[in-house]
Amino acid sequence: MFKNVIVRRPCRAMVDGITTADLGKPDYELALRQHDSYIEALKECGVEVTVLEANEEFPDSCFVEDVALCTKHCVIVTRPGALSRRKEVLQEDMQTALKGFFKNIEYIKEPGTIEAGDIMMVGDHFYIGLSERTNVDGANQMISILEKYGLSGSVVPLKEVLHLKTGLSYIENNNLLVAGEFVLSPIFKDFHKIVINEDDSYSANCIWVNDIVLVPKGYPTTKKAIESFGYKVIEVDTSEYRKIDGGLSCLSLRF
Repeated sequence: MFKNVIVRRPCRAMVDGITTADLGKPDYELALRQHDSYIEALKECGVEVTVLEANEEFPDSCFVEDVALCTKHCVIVTRPGALSRRKEVLQEDMQTALKGFFKNIEYIKEPGTIEAGDIMMVGDHFYIGLSERTNVDGANQMISILEKYGLSGSVVPLKEVLHLKTGLSYIENNNLLVAGEFVLSPIFKDFHKIVINEDDSYSANCIWVNDIVLVPKGYPTTKKAIESFGYKVIEVDTSEYRKIDGGLSCLSLRF
């Protein structure tokens, strides 16, 4: 169960965030309203939400998930693969927030790069995607730190998606949303797979928070499939974040 969540308000510079989506520039005012709704949905799940102020120096800084991996024993501060994001992890308010919640703080060091959007937690095991943003050295450092605290990790080579959780979401109870290259992957053969079709692949990025699943708005087939397993579902519109390669999980640290 999660007790706390950290989010960061989107900055005006988000309209110039990193993107491969080719969906146009985000509407900043709409993005703010969507962020408000996201925070309210999280609160409905019974967590305390810490809201960090927008940081105009970093267009992508609302995607706080990438800068740290929060576990039950420690927080591991990452070293983002995107150069424009590398100093996000050193921002004073983020460091202060993490230190307020975690006694044990670890850091990924050069030449390792890793973004936590490439990491999926399943109990005490962490699947780590090898991507353009996460290299082998970063993954190996992460696994070594996890093992130091009695946790474990393994790597998943990526072929098509930006981040591991672009096409995967673990929603507990051995249920796994899968899309694209992960549908037939033998790595995930022991999970009960809820297959997301290609047209709805964006909705493979959902988040489980205390037996409630947050689902991007506009994907009724995905919503119905998740509800069929007895989960309460809350839809959250993330259209403006999709334009800069972001989804539901990217917008928060949950622990």
